Amino acid sequence: MRIRLLASIIFLALITLLSPVSGQTGHSITITATDAPSVKLRLAYHVGNQQYVRDSLVTDAAGKGRFMGGDKLPAGVYMIVLPENIFFEFLLGEDQHFDIKFSKSDPITTLSFTGSEENSRFVAYQRKWKSLQEDAMKINSRLSGLQPGSPEAATAKRDLAEQEMKMKQYLRETSETNKGTLLGAIARAVIPVETPAPAVPPGVHNPDSLSRLLSYIYYKDHFFDNIDFSEPGLIRSPVLGGKLEQFFRQVVIQMPDSINREADRLLEKSSADSSMFQYVAVWMMNRFAASEIMGHDAVVVHLADKVYLAGKAPWATEEYISDLRKRIERLRPNLIGMKAPELLMGSFSGYYVSLYDVKADFTILYFWEPDCGHCKEATPKLKEYYDRNRSSGIEVFAVCTQHDKEKWEKYIVDNGLTWTNGWDPERMSRFDFLYNVESTPLIYILDRNKKIIAKRLSVDDIPSFIDAYRKFQSD
Repeated sequence: MRIRLLASIIFLALITLLSPVSGQTGHSITITATDAPSVKLRLAYHVGNQQYVRDSLVTDAAGKGRFMGGDKLPAGVYMIVLPENIFFEFLLGEDQHFDIKFSKSDPITTLSFTGSEENSRFVAYQRKWKSLQEDAMKINSRLSGLQPGSPEAATAKRDLAEQEMKMKQYLRETSETNKGTLLGAIARAVIPVETPAPAVPPGVHNPDSLSRLLSYIYYKDHFFDNIDFSEPGLIRSPVLGGKLEQFFRQVVIQMPDSINREADRLLEKSSADSSMFQYVAVWMMNRFAASEIMGHDAVVVHLADKVYLAGKAPWATEEYISDLRKRIERLRPNLIGMKAPELLMGSFSGYYVSLYDVKADFTILYFWEPDCGHCKEATPKLKEYYDRNRSSGIEVFAVCTQHDKEKWEKYIVDNGLTWTNGWDPERMSRFDFLYNVESTPLIYILDRNKKIIAKRLSVDDIPSFIDAYRKFQSD
């Protein structure tokens, strides 16, 4: 097995999760690597889908070494990484004084522990689980080569179903036998959610659709049933981060209201353990702050209000909270679904114009500059779209964000920009704050009632968005 190791934490907010716990007895992990004299070994750990180096050593002439320190390491799934990034995993929980022995030429098969019963059970679990997976893959391979609907395919499907039941049963047994340990929590976390057949009342219109909907709701609501949120060791394992990513990428509808409801449920579930709460809150905040899906900034605002600005993030510095508060206040007025803030400013025509005086089915609010490289590409495209569609309820309210009036006027004349051209060099309308204008071009789309229905679209995406929105409104 091979792994790519990162040397530092990506997100500063996670650092406190990895801090030593005071009053602990420290750690001492003795390594005996046969046939590995003078070899560099690294001690690493998981956080979500990333791996980080904690310590390193070079074995002596007999292949021995020891990772030790006065601090007790946070519980989790750790790794010993050999040259060429070959590695094996082990668990660190309450007991952090034990010996590991393995052969450099075949570390997985030769791995053994002395002084750590949980790791001895973990090795047995890994070997058994690998064997069960290999058996399932063999049946799958057999099935893929058979004619669909044939008796042989039906037999292979039954064999596969039996194998999957055997795998689930093994996970349940491992979880129960190791209850209260990290191994037990890991085995339980791998057990998939089983969705019972929904009870669809007789005579319902579209019973199949209702059945699928009820099955989806059950699966979503019970997705985290097998995650022990009181076990902080899951933070430093591939399990929890993977489940969170799967849930928010594949299960939850990508609408802010839906995401916010599930985020609140997860915050409540994780509140039993402070480090778990921190991990879940930071994970969600980072994910949606980096999301490129339109409207997900509303999730960032929600999480900020719910956790960081509510005084529930002791891990965050005062500087971080201050910067976040400023950022949120720039996002809050222009979230999708909000009434667009009014803009009143001078214009190319020489009189004051109001955003709310524009009467159209759709108003494209366009922030731009004559010298902006991307604007030079976007503005002609927008003009072409506007000229073709202004008679069908499309208007543009364009706001120049630079201060050179002569250059602005020349560009308007030279390019025949006949839409509403707003001018506010002193920014008296506060357009930069109200619409979070940090770069250009920037586009918002407003409906007939000046509600924000889209933001940060490219000009190329405007036609398809408006066409889809019209169709949605007419259905």
